[in-house]
Amino acid sequence: MQDNGENTVKAHDVKCNSAKAWLLAARPKTLSGAAVPVMIGLALALKDANLYDNFQFNWTAASLCFLFAMIMQIDANFVNDFFDYAKGTDDVETRLGPRRACAQGWVSIDKMKHAIAITTSLACLVGLPLVLYGGLEMVLIGVLCVLFCFLYTTHLSYMGMGDLLVIVFFGIVPICTIYYIQYHTVTPLVVMSSLACGIVIDALLIVNNFRDRDTDRLAGKQTVVVKLGAEKSLWLYLSTGCIAYLMGIFYILDGHSLAFVLPTIYLVFHTFTYLKIKRINRGKALNLCLGDTARNILIYGLTVTLGLLI
Repeated sequence: MQDNGENTVKAHDVKCNSAKAWLLAARPKTLSGAAVPVMIGLALALKDANLYDNFQFNWTAASLCFLFAMIMQIDANFVNDFFDYAKGTDDVETRLGPRRACAQGWVSIDKMKHAIAITTSLACLVGLPLVLYGGLEMVLIGVLCVLFCFLYTTHLSYMGMGDLLVIVFFGIVPICTIYYIQYHTVTPLVVMSSLACGIVIDALLIVNNFRDRDTDRLAGKQTVVVKLGAEKSLWLYLSTGCIAYLMGIFYILDGHSLAFVLPTIYLVFHTFTYLKIKRINRGKALNLCLGDTARNILIYGLTVTLGLLI
């Protein structure tokens, strides 16, 4: 996932490989994208606790899922920072998005390599005990998460597959896995919720690629936005929120009407952000819309979670 707000820190204000440099490299604002599917997955599992005999919610497994998601997000940010710099994608002069640690010299290349090795290893160590709760299939899921973490930046984002990967790895995989670990099954409502969540989070990638559409086209990066063009991409951004919201109708059928009603707040904010993107249209000012979109994602996660638990 991309950063979600304008990074106004000046390069000379950050000492190379300092704590501040690593904080910026970790992109803490992006962690909301990793937290939201965990929140919704846990809420779905908690609401169904009374459906399973002799069930006791496993908070250790839930905590491990949360930690794995957070570490993998930071790992993905480090991988993205390193490989985009190595490929020359993060050009300091032409870049429209928030500043990146390697390109700005905040973090040295060698140190970033070490950090990637550490975060990848740490994610594996945190995720491995989930085998005790979800079975050996957790190993496969973990391997896929790590594999596509690297493939996204190095290859697949250039082939227009970024949006699909967001829906899969920020929607389907985390929510279904969290539920499966608790009950060793997955319900149709869980699958629907995971799809809706992935679609909501994909809005962040869409606005990021909308901002970079001209430079991506010149670099041969065939994102969905490049393929669709600006006007259709704006409609795609608006549609993500509308489709995800309407999918909430299934919550009503499940007896949790508030999980459909409360996200109306999200839809209002999402619509305002769409109008803002349409008005700005080009340039670094669209970074403000990244921050707005991340806020909207968090609102969606909180409202759905509350709706399921109340």
